[in-house]
Amino acid sequence: MEYLEQLNPQQREGVINIEGPTMIIAGAGSGKTRVLTYRIAHLINNGVDPFNIMALTFTNKAAREMRNRIEKVVGAEARNLYMGTFHSVFARILRSEADRLGYPSNFTILDADDSKSLIKTIVKEMQLDDKVYKPNVVFNRNSGAKNRLISWQEYINNPTFKADDESNMKPKLGEIYKTYCQRCFKSGAMDFDDLLFNTNVLFRDHVDVLNKYQHRFKYVMVDEFQDTNVSQYLITKKLSSVHQNICVVGDDAQSIYAFRGADITNILNFEKDYPDLRVIKLEQNYRSTQNIVNAANSIIGNNKQQLRKSVWTSNEEGGLIELLKAT
Repeated sequence: MEYLEQLNPQQREGVINIEGPTMIIAGAGSGKTRVLTYRIAHLINNGVDPFNIMALTFTNKAAREMRNRIEKVVGAEARNLYMGTFHSVFARILRSEADRLGYPSNFTILDADDSKSLIKTIVKEMQLDDKVYKPNVVFNRNSGAKNRLISWQEYINNPTFKADDESNMKPKLGEIYKTYCQRCFKSGAMDFDDLLFNTNVLFRDHVDVLNKYQHRFKYVMVDEFQDTNVSQYLITKKLSSVHQNICVVGDDAQSIYAFRGADITNILNFEKDYPDLRVIKLEQNYRSTQNIVNAANSIIGNNKQQLRKSVWTSNEEGGLIELLKAT
């Protein structure tokens, strides 16, 4: 297979070992996308139906790029892959199963502006101070709760959340969250966080639905795994629990979405959920100069919790790093 000849030994290992739980630790500039792309192509070339493969990314651009690359290797079959962002893939599933949750199949998907506009309306109707209950603040609080799979019922009955909101002089956050969720449901709408929250509810409350998708998706792959949140991790864990063919690709040193609820412990503790996990490390950097790689390693080495790796490059030494003090 011609594409395997383009890979270094570690990349090749990540492509050809397609059975069982696998974690690919991909240092910066190490050819992560190439490995993930060729791994999917290798599955198809080894007789796996694209219909049985789910590949999850964080951006539509990444999904399009990967699908195009795969198509160049395996042809039109790549179009049958269940590939896309977490939100687009699970929105698709929710539309098929919407009636199980009491939603119409053509439910509306609210973007952030729609959500904030609804929050603003609710705050006004409740005659609350909109300088205290700012749409951004309420939106982020709602989003944080959903990403941790905390329903409005759990929220308003949790004394810790209540005390926290009162200490922050926002005692009505729970009531706003409740009203917001009820309004969305009544109007047949979900926001972006609901797409993941409701997928978890669907799989939790309807075992037959979960069973159907567990047996359909025999291979589950997740890109940028270090940036998944609790909700995303639980979905992929449930889906892959039958066949155990889950492959996650990421780098704990490149996590950037903590402010959106990303939980770095998903990648740091992944081995605890999969004792038979195969760990493959992509450590050769093809992008940067030696000085940049060495500087990055010296900083990353100070992290208290990390997945140890030794990133290196055969590129030129390059210019010295300049420090710029910004005021």
